[in-house]
Amino acid sequence: MHAYQDMVFSTAARLLGNQTQAEDIAQEVFLKAYENFEQLRTSTTLGGWLKTVTTNLSLNHLSRYRKRWRFFSEFRRDDASDDEPEIEFAIPDTLFADLAADERQLILEKALSRLPEHQRVPLVLYHFEELSYDDIARQLQVSLAKVKTDILRARIALAKLLARSDVADLSSEQ
Repeated sequence: MHAYQDMVFSTAARLLGNQTQAEDIAQEVFLKAYENFEQLRTSTTLGGWLKTVTTNLSLNHLSRYRKRWRFFSEFRRDDASDDEPEIEFAIPDTLFADLAADERQLILEKALSRLPEHQRVPLVLYHFEELSYDDIARQLQVSLAKVKTDILRARIALAKLLARSDVADLSSEQ
């Protein structure tokens, strides 16, 4: 448990955007691990199993308690094509230059928590959990176009949060 508690908690916290809910999910993950202890005791894939269970429990929690999502794909222009390039919003390389890795991580976590759930979840699944767009669409039971749109909008929103002049304030929030 000690070896994996940080990974389980951070995975849940990124997906849920709420520390209290992440703690509940982490506790549930370790209860499931305890229930399957005999099978997991000698498993070489324990970390992967825990991460998968954490992701699934977090997504189940979100789908059970989330507000109804408004599909951005419903508002697409008729002439819009799937082949349009994604817009990248660069963050200056010097933004985090004077910060330690743990401070950068804290700022990123705080900025992620400020994103709306429908943007944060697919972004975290794509960048942190390394799922494909198709896998994310299946997991969230939404269209591929919605996943792409939400991730793009999340990147834009995250870049704006990180580029704001009060980035230092994000690291000092508790």
